[in-house]
Amino acid sequence: MTAVFVHGVPETSDLWDRLRACLSTDSVALRLPGFGGAPRPDGLESTMDEYAHWLEAELRKLDGPVDLVGHDWGALLVARVATRSTIALRSWVMDVAGILHPDYTWHDIARLWQTPGSGEAWASATLDVSDPGSPLSAAGQLTSAGCPEADARVMGENFDSAMASSILALYRSALPNPFAHWGDRLTSPTTAPGLAIHPTLDPYDDVVAATATAATLGARFEPLEDLGHWWMLQDPGTAAVVLEKFWADLDA
Repeated sequence: MTAVFVHGVPETSDLWDRLRACLSTDSVALRLPGFGGAPRPDGLESTMDEYAHWLEAELRKLDGPVDLVGHDWGALLVARVATRSTIALRSWVMDVAGILHPDYTWHDIARLWQTPGSGEAWASATLDVSDPGSPLSAAGQLTSAGCPEADARVMGENFDSAMASSILALYRSALPNPFAHWGDRLTSPTTAPGLAIHPTLDPYDDVVAATATAATLGARFEPLEDLGHWWMLQDPGTAAVVLEKFWADLDA
């Protein structure tokens, strides 16, 4: 069985390298169009619906069913596929499940990106910083948000104008929150088994909302103690154990 990994913002498929190296199963990591040099097709406006359709198209190229795993915005896209798509999934895994709660309110940096003018000013200012050690650089901002410093520097190197514009468009397509757009399919259990991972130190998720979303979707809920938003970078070994146990339970 193939595991398919989908990254979030502002990341690339490299996010998953250390975790994938710990797995015994075959895996692939997809890179969102417009992120880290991945081409953005003509006409793609980088909305949440367009990225969901893109993910479905990529999955159709693979022999299924697959085990689909997503982080951050990748997690939201995974949930969208799991709840509405005809794609053959054996299972799905997501974090930040609380973002799909009906009452979710976007965090501060998301609201900045969603504000016309302010988002563009942030992108321009960030791109203008040449020193990756500056707290105003992309790497510096990621480090401040809890990303391991070495990994933040690699992510910062991939941050360019194409990624910046994709991020602004994606977040602006998700107002007031994802449930307002996709909620019609987020009210009942999915056909494929699901797992909602909740790193207990993730500032971008809420345990109450995440638990409620997991219950609504019929998904297993798995806390990752003392790990944050970038759990797959902080402790890839533990993350691999959690995933492989979930998949083994499906076989059992």
